[in-house]
Amino acid sequence: MPTYAKRRLMKISIIIPTYNAENYLPSLLEKLKNQTVKDAEIIVIDSSSKDKTIDIAKKYTDKIIVIPKEEFDHGGTRTKAAKLSSGDIVVFLTQDALPYDEYSIENIVKVFEKDESIGGAYGKQVSYEKTHLFGKHLREFNYQDEAYIRSIEDAPLYGIKTAFLSNSFSAYRKKALQEIGWFKDNLILGEDTYAGAKLLLKGYKIAYVPQAKVYHSHSYSVFEEFKRYFDIGVFHKKEHWIIELFGKAEGEGIRYIKSELKYILNHRAYHLIPEWFVRNAMKYIGYKLGQNYDKLPKWLVKKLSMHQSWWDKC
Repeated sequence: MPTYAKRRLMKISIIIPTYNAENYLPSLLEKLKNQTVKDAEIIVIDSSSKDKTIDIAKKYTDKIIVIPKEEFDHGGTRTKAAKLSSGDIVVFLTQDALPYDEYSIENIVKVFEKDESIGGAYGKQVSYEKTHLFGKHLREFNYQDEAYIRSIEDAPLYGIKTAFLSNSFSAYRKKALQEIGWFKDNLILGEDTYAGAKLLLKGYKIAYVPQAKVYHSHSYSVFEEFKRYFDIGVFHKKEHWIIELFGKAEGEGIRYIKSELKYILNHRAYHLIPEWFVRNAMKYIGYKLGQNYDKLPKWLVKKLSMHQSWWDKC
């Protein structure tokens, strides 16, 4: 039986933004080396790491781009690497994501061969074993087992979730990225949602491919969750056109909170119920404050944000 590399018509580039990634990169790059896709171009774009990241990367690829740490930009850095890539399909992985099996890359890129209208796709994220219950529930809620393909026509039903992608494990048709002007520069976060919304408006579709899996999860503290949602609020304030066009996800938020409580009860983790109240209250407060960041003093905004250095560019 021919290997996937021999059957495939499109070139594939895998892009990994890194910073002090020596604890992640050996496992990630070794897993990529053992994928069924054997001839993918691997590009590491590094923000001037102070550890052994570059030395490790050199063992697996000669496509290494080093940028000053202060120049890192969630959208702009990915755009820089994508423009230098040779692939028809560009796959993005964060340094803390790990392919679940040898088919992760094959499964996420196959969807582009089957349907030329697909501009972006993302795979399923599976929690690392030591992730706390809140982190595990987030992955199980957002990354379920049913595949789907969504277009702009689905916006009335799914709202902003229609444009959902993931910067931890996603793939794009390079031609489609070019058509939307790549990722936007100087976004605090949400470059994936921005690109997803633009792709949908251009007539492209977004696919969720649960057969393509990576390990990726976080065990955020309550205050880290607050900061994350503060930044999401800032993103929605600055890119308000996305909410205006696609609508809010308030119904989804209520469904999530109920699901999280049920998840805690099913695991008999009753001691986490008080934290469940506090955690969700803090996320809501953080989001609302983020939406009103322009009414707050800058010194306070920086303290409330997860991406504090981003504010130095504003």
